[in-house]
Amino acid sequence: MATPRRFLRPFLYTSAAAIAGGGALYYVYRPRTIPGSEPASVPPPRYTEDGRFHPPRFPLVKTRDEQIADLKRSSGGHATGDAITAKGILGALTGSREEGAVQGHRKQDGDEPYDLLVIGGGATGSGIALDAATRGLKVALVEREDFASGTSSKSTKLVHGGVRYLEKAVWDLDYNQYKLVKEALRERKYFLDTAPHLSNWLPIMIPVQNWWQAPYFWAGTKFYDFLAGSEGIESSYFLTKSKALDAFPMLKQENLFGALVYYDGAHNDSRMNVSIAMTAALYGATVVNHVEVTSLEKDANGKLIGARVKDKVQEKNGQKPQEFSIKAKGIINATGPFTDAVRKMDEPETPEIVAPSSGVHVILPGYYSPSKMGLIDPKTSDGRVIFFLPWQGNTIAGTTDAPTAISQDPIAGEEEINWILSEIQAYLSPDLNVRRGDVLAAWSGIRPLVKDPHSKNTESLVRNHLITVSDSGLLTCAGGKWTTYRQMSEEAVDEAIKRYNLKTSPLLHAPRVSGSEMIDDAAPLDGSCQTHQVRLIGAHGFSNTLFINLIQHFGLESIVAKHLTESYGDRAWTVAALSAPTEQRYPVRGLKISALYPFIDGEIRYAVRHEYAQTAVDVLARRTRLAFLNAQAALEALPTVIDLMTEELGWSKKRQEKEWHNTVQFLASMGLAKSKLNVTRKDVESGKAGEYDEHERKLYSRHDQPADMMESDSKFAPGEKPIISADSPVNR
Repeated sequence: MATPRRFLRPFLYTSAAAIAGGGALYYVYRPRTIPGSEPASVPPPRYTEDGRFHPPRFPLVKTRDEQIADLKRSSGGHATGDAITAKGILGALTGSREEGAVQGHRKQDGDEPYDLLVIGGGATGSGIALDAATRGLKVALVEREDFASGTSSKSTKLVHGGVRYLEKAVWDLDYNQYKLVKEALRERKYFLDTAPHLSNWLPIMIPVQNWWQAPYFWAGTKFYDFLAGSEGIESSYFLTKSKALDAFPMLKQENLFGALVYYDGAHNDSRMNVSIAMTAALYGATVVNHVEVTSLEKDANGKLIGARVKDKVQEKNGQKPQEFSIKAKGIINATGPFTDAVRKMDEPETPEIVAPSSGVHVILPGYYSPSKMGLIDPKTSDGRVIFFLPWQGNTIAGTTDAPTAISQDPIAGEEEINWILSEIQAYLSPDLNVRRGDVLAAWSGIRPLVKDPHSKNTESLVRNHLITVSDSGLLTCAGGKWTTYRQMSEEAVDEAIKRYNLKTSPLLHAPRVSGSEMIDDAAPLDGSCQTHQVRLIGAHGFSNTLFINLIQHFGLESIVAKHLTESYGDRAWTVAALSAPTEQRYPVRGLKISALYPFIDGEIRYAVRHEYAQTAVDVLARRTRLAFLNAQAALEALPTVIDLMTEELGWSKKRQEKEWHNTVQFLASMGLAKSKLNVTRKDVESGKAGEYDEHERKLYSRHDQPADMMESDSKFAPGEKPIISADSPVNR
């Protein structure tokens, strides 16, 4: 009996170890579906047997004027306007509204007050509007500037749990940090599921300089994978020195032992924000930008019953804005860094709860990083973390973290820009000279951190959110981060329903957001929170191969078609249809507003007609991302943008001049040279806007004075082409 047992025990141990090891290997290497890689829920249109092509027919949001009329109706004011109906691409081109089309909005009680009025059109405010609308509530949202005009457009463009927060959670035994990471990892997956065209998985490299760092970083990234669980997509892995340099050739070889690579999400933040707001509008929310709250209204008992607002577009058009009231059962303050300003409208003596922190980012040319690999430096010279990521064809680097004053368009300081550049130079190859002139754009975003009385500096503040309700009934949702906007919105609406005694209901008249009868968008909308599965505008018909269909049908340039599908999803069909012919053999459609980037004229028309763009800054900064990618290129595109918006909105000469001035001033906050602040349209169109004095040439110019270009080779008149110098050796 002893002999069988002697052999049986090792056999069982070996079998158990093999099963455990096999299970672990399967867990790590199990097949997973990458968001965006699966076929579109709604396949692209095709030619019928008789040779006809039927483009998608998408439901439309109400016009901005009709939304304002709805706001006025809530207080019993006179307003006109019928419910908006769905129409197809051809209708979008003509601006007509077809009779007998499918109803695209939930029925609202005309003169009844709103259930909720949301102040602030950033990620959180727009998320609250979408959550409330899909629960059957009557909700309005007003934004003083534009959707994502503040912090929500100035992020690091990551959708992440936060590896540094996880490190702090472990070393400090901080449950709040751990909870934040866990929550963010879950929300990261929802992000990529509901908007696969605007978000994607991104491998991020952690350089390892000493052998003993390898097990530390390996353990950290594996723990990060473990916390993500089924919400993860790919497991982290180790790269040897040679493999690391192959994946990221720009890395400095000296003292490089290897690298760890983990996965996080990346996204187009302002386009995500606009899509959330427009999806909320499709589901029946009244969503209006450029409407400012001037005061809050209370009843005889001191309880909030509404707000006074004014339309700032009227001011821009040289008219006196008319103030009007919006009545609502509950008011939610979701104004990010400006949270305390709204709270003081309610209670002037209330203590401040937001600790504003400045985060500076710079944009560098795309050749500084691989197109599909980011990098994180977990320990900079002062202990902070810096990211170095591919984004929209360029490279984004940042960020800083320092206390700041609150302003609408803060300007990145030279000291902060130079700090980022010096940190970048430290881990890039010495063959690469990171110059100040390589900075295409630089901006400062204000993080609305919630104050922690026990914290000594803002860098150690937790990015948790806070929901509070004042005695008069103002519900404030503050703090948090982009990745957790949906969770914050859900909790804010939950609290509002409880505080204001609101009744949710199934959404019986939900629009066909996909533009197809194949998808029933109303199916899960039973009155509970379903935003984790409510797909945003553009998501239903998106796939990684959709751009090919656009090329074949519209004759778009390949890079333009890919850009459109990754910015608009299936709505790229509409954008392409709104694009003018080029009068060339190829591309057939799509006039670029900048020769350096894939943004085209159809995007400006789409932004005005379908996304409430009201200013040139709305288009250059938040519908397209040109201002964030290249401030000088945005300046050079400004005449084209103003002309196209004038065609759409009928701007007067005075309004065009105002738009020019306001946009140039805004571009200063994007890193435009100070000498360009008084540049005229004539200067830009003549090419003189590219001139720099010797001091600014060192700061802003991306090239040295050329010594191999003859004046006789130029098509420009003398003095009109600044990069050709009469002092060049060949011209002497």
